[in-house]
Amino acid sequence: MSTNLHTTPSALCDLTRRSFCERWAKATLGVTVLHGTARHVMAAETAAAATPASGPGFGKAKNIIFLQMIGGMSHIDTLDPKEGPTQGPVKPVSTKAGFQLGGTMQNLAKQADKISIIRSMTSKTGVHASGQYLIRTGYEQRGTIQHPNIGAWAQHFKGASHKTLPSNVCVNRQPNAGNGFFPASFSPLPILDPNAGLQYSTSDASPEVMQKRLAMLDKLDAGFRERFQTAGVKSYTQFYEKTVAIMSSTDLEAFRLDDEPAALREKYGSNNFGQGCLLARRLVEKGIRYIEVASGGWDMHNNIEEGLEEKGAELDVALSALLEDLKDRGLLESTLVVLCSEFGRGPKINGNAGRDHHPRVFSTMLAGGGIKGGFVYGSSDKEGNSVADKQVSPQDFLSTVGWSLGLPVDEVVMSPSNRPFTVGDKGKPVMDVFA
Repeated sequence: MSTNLHTTPSALCDLTRRSFCERWAKATLGVTVLHGTARHVMAAETAAAATPASGPGFGKAKNIIFLQMIGGMSHIDTLDPKEGPTQGPVKPVSTKAGFQLGGTMQNLAKQADKISIIRSMTSKTGVHASGQYLIRTGYEQRGTIQHPNIGAWAQHFKGASHKTLPSNVCVNRQPNAGNGFFPASFSPLPILDPNAGLQYSTSDASPEVMQKRLAMLDKLDAGFRERFQTAGVKSYTQFYEKTVAIMSSTDLEAFRLDDEPAALREKYGSNNFGQGCLLARRLVEKGIRYIEVASGGWDMHNNIEEGLEEKGAELDVALSALLEDLKDRGLLESTLVVLCSEFGRGPKINGNAGRDHHPRVFSTMLAGGGIKGGFVYGSSDKEGNSVADKQVSPQDFLSTVGWSLGLPVDEVVMSPSNRPFTVGDKGKPVMDVFA
């Protein structure tokens, strides 16, 4: 199964138990366990929102499934096919909604009545890491500050979405660009392999033995806690107590894909992205608000035809299964499914039979959560080289996602360094995509 996320191999290795404890502590208590101190909780100030907190689509989505294609998905071969010299290796396929999709999107074509495509995305960032950061946060990457993803923004404005589980989860990737300047408790919980589920969530010891160990630890730490009565020390102790409660909770069943019928798992595709989409649906059912699922391997400078046979097929199968599954379970109207990439790929096939980076124009897709079905917003020119109509920036795109979730996208929040920020960095929601 492919796990190429265009990053270093060490970033994708299994979490150690120690690292897991740190991540879980951050996602549940907002503490950095092994350092014994809690993150400073930001003092937020707000200004009156310029955009009224109502309108078409506002707050229709209760959950977000954010699918990010890592490496630069070719718009010409997926969501914005062209004819003539720039046409991809596979002939475009028609949809019942009246528009065409790339030739590898045959299953998605049958779901076209559920989706809106934005074909006029544009960015000034043509570098992978910076582009990926921008499309997730709406902000340019800086060395002096980290910016939150939509899941963290939602937790700031709406609070936690679940009593025991985190509100923010990322699948097939490390949780960088997660909580940003918000407290560490807003950080995404990483699931690096959806088939493995939540690692180290079970213990070889019985609940009774664990309680005895905690009692012993409590006795050993009593003097230290009495001497250093700080929030960090209290959080350190609470972490163990809450972890034991979580480990015995039925909520952890949401992470167990083995509970799904084999036929349904196969329908999503036997790869990390397909299984990640299935896991995302299970987490939505459990009430987790924001789930990111990443798919790497889209940096197709060489032999794009072969690359699309693998990655295009994975995307087509998994996304189509996800949309159909959510619809059948009555979850699509309350769940916004987002498909994006850091940029597109150029209309010219290079000397290596691939396409190069192309931030000038690319495409994204939205479905559910109050979004129109069978709709295309904006356009690129006939070569797929530039925006022809209704330009949309990554900031506008993230603001559209935030709007669907019911976030006050124009409300100013002051970071701990007293700098003003908004959801999507002053972007404006694309209102035409909402029903």
